[in-house]
Amino acid sequence: MSYSPNSTPPAQPGLPFIKGHGTGNDFIVIDAVAVEVYLSVDDVKAMCDRHTGIGADGVLRVAHASEFAVSDAKFFMDYRNADGSIAETCGNGLRVFARFLVEKGYESRGAFPIATRGGIVEATVRADDVDFTDVAIKMGEPSLIAVDDINVFTEDGTWPGIGVHMPNPHCVTVVDDIDDAGALVEAPTVTPDGTFPQGVNVEFIAEKSNAHVSMRTFERGVGETLSCGSGACAAGYVWAQHQGLATPWTVQIDVLGGTVFVDGATSGELTLRGPAEFVASGTYDQFVWLD
Repeated sequence: MSYSPNSTPPAQPGLPFIKGHGTGNDFIVIDAVAVEVYLSVDDVKAMCDRHTGIGADGVLRVAHASEFAVSDAKFFMDYRNADGSIAETCGNGLRVFARFLVEKGYESRGAFPIATRGGIVEATVRADDVDFTDVAIKMGEPSLIAVDDINVFTEDGTWPGIGVHMPNPHCVTVVDDIDDAGALVEAPTVTPDGTFPQGVNVEFIAEKSNAHVSMRTFERGVGETLSCGSGACAAGYVWAQHQGLATPWTVQIDVLGGTVFVDGATSGELTLRGPAEFVASGTYDQFVWLD
């Protein structure tokens, strides 16, 4: 059940929401700042169901950072995958989250921090980016997973993989064509067993030019998605290393839902840039408020 223990539920029935996406990676945004609200696993699963709910890859709950004992940011992105599981962060979700904060008036245009379970990131919404087409998120530094002979298996083939924490766990594999991965109805198998104890997002990337790749992603807790922001960062990093690109570098990544850019700084930090779009708003009528 869902509840609001320290505030009065809104007068209207149902739970207000905004639907947004970043290059096709779609999210339900719930404002828990205006009215304190918590979501159960069942709430998230029901809302994200594409047949009987609103439909989304995940839920972005906008919360006060103090709720999570964070003092270096005003707001916390409480992110849940479509199956209700918790994820450390989400690059596409952060762009949508940043747009929400600006349009709601919670943050001003420019640079501001957002807290996540993976740490605090810096979002930048430029004053001249009126349509939110180039929202930038500093995603931090990638960390390679020191495991030899990682392999990715699908029903259509087997490829070597590279493990990267961004800070979500990713396994990036280079293929000749992203269609080689097959239908991706089922999650790819990654070996050795136990390499990713919390599950893993798998990226398949194929060369388009020296600093340009195409990408497909199978996200843990969701399935194949049209885009994955932290996955794009992991893929951009792996491709830059693969090509020996000198820093600072930029890799263009064409995902199924559009295009994003990953910038690699001399410090090692990666920045994800791309659009954030809102497509709908309303109330979720199946939500139950408890006194």
